[in-house]
Amino acid sequence: MIYADNAATTKMSRSAIEAMLPYMDNIYGNPSSLYSFGQEAKEALEDARARVAKCLGCDPREITFTSGGSEADNQAIFSAARLGERKGKKHIISTAFEHHAVLHTLDKLKKQGFDITLLDVHENGIVTAQQVADAIRDDTCLVTIMFANNEIGTIQPIAEIGKVCRDKQVLFHTDAVQAAGHIKVNAAEQNIDMLSISAHKFHGPKGIGVLYAKRGIMLDNVINGGAQERGKRAGTENLSAIMGMTVALEEAVANLEKNSAKLTTLRDRLIEGLDKIPYGELNGDRKTRLPGNVNYCFEGIEGESMLLLLDDKGICASSGSACTSGSLDPSHVLLAIGRPHEVAHGSLRLSLGEDMTEDDIDYLIKSVTEVVTYLRNMSPFWRDLVNGKRTHVFAE
Repeated sequence: MIYADNAATTKMSRSAIEAMLPYMDNIYGNPSSLYSFGQEAKEALEDARARVAKCLGCDPREITFTSGGSEADNQAIFSAARLGERKGKKHIISTAFEHHAVLHTLDKLKKQGFDITLLDVHENGIVTAQQVADAIRDDTCLVTIMFANNEIGTIQPIAEIGKVCRDKQVLFHTDAVQAAGHIKVNAAEQNIDMLSISAHKFHGPKGIGVLYAKRGIMLDNVINGGAQERGKRAGTENLSAIMGMTVALEEAVANLEKNSAKLTTLRDRLIEGLDKIPYGELNGDRKTRLPGNVNYCFEGIEGESMLLLLDDKGICASSGSACTSGSLDPSHVLLAIGRPHEVAHGSLRLSLGEDMTEDDIDYLIKSVTEVVTYLRNMSPFWRDLVNGKRTHVFAE
């Protein structure tokens, strides 16, 4: 099997699994308990907080452990909105191709009277700092723009956007779920006020994540109850998962340069091979993208059929975000960069892992080429394109 859906989730590293085991078996006390057994767990929790903070370039007191990226996104956006509302500022800037954890939260705020501006995304899948600067108003309370897109992998100019926001005294949040552990993420150096990550995207466990919030930002609770996480996130801490995430993040950061170089080489080899399939195009910028992300649209086919046939060949891939795989609608990300509906339905995302080889990439190229050819040969829509009854979107 070739697993090429690492943007959806990753295999846990052996080190992360081993780091979790003691906190399931021997050190299982509640960190909120006053007796020594609980305080041993508390020491481990705070040690993990400091280690995660070091990886993200921030202070341990700025780290809140969450259930994952979606919760962190929700808490960051709602908190900034409430802070703005108290000052009479109810305008929020984001982009049209954010993750739904952001877009759906903004939809909820819109119903509460907030004015939401979704910036257009250029065809290469990138927004600019100038777009942000032009959109900021006197009543803007938040800019939230993802670090790297979860479908097409394009990396945004986060430090530049953050500087614009800092100069304008507007809070800046970034969903860094796809970025953390794969490219450099440093809250202080990149002018980030709030940041969300999720462990299962960098070989940690599912169900655990982090919200970084710069000191001085008052967080509104999304989950109410006990006084855990400085009273800002109720519920007994999932210590074993936190320890697994900590080790996975440390490993990813330590090996960032080596893994990035390998994945970039494999990614470019895959792009070169898929470029040879006629009437197909890479989605997003060719270079300013995550090291392991390749996303194509092919005319004349449906993405779901492609995935099923690739599965028969032992390949795990996706046709967009795993969070929206049950939807029949085309990807909002692809529509945002200008792909028409009929082409957006024929997308393929291949997200590579560090354990892949050149032979794996060659097999991916061969298999995708065969599947695209097979589906086109049985497609009436493709016959209309070949016979000139319909117009091609892409050049041959």
